[in-house]
Amino acid sequence: MGKIFEQVYDLVKKVPKGKVVTYGQVSEQIASCTPRVVGYAMAAVEDPEIPWQRVINSKGEVSPRVWGDGSVTQQEILTAEGVQFNQNGKVNLRKFRYIFSEPH
Repeated sequence: MGKIFEQVYDLVKKVPKGKVVTYGQVSEQIASCTPRVVGYAMAAVEDPEIPWQRVINSKGEVSPRVWGDGSVTQQEILTAEGVQFNQNGKVNLRKFRYIFSEPH
């Protein structure tokens, strides 16, 4: 999965501050990749240059974590970057979704 993870990271690095993408959006850009694999890649991020927080689920929500408070941290970082959440914890994807300009 190393090569796929690197492709995921390269795409996620393109997402600007104040925007988000979904796991599915990223997976659609990479052959033989699924949203779950994108999730695994985001969970494995060690490089601080990769904006893992900008990847959310297709409902416009930060996906809950099995352990720790990563989802709270993710929402706090996104809020600081200008992404707005409604009272139900959802992002308006029409407003904040980043669209990749070309298939990869």
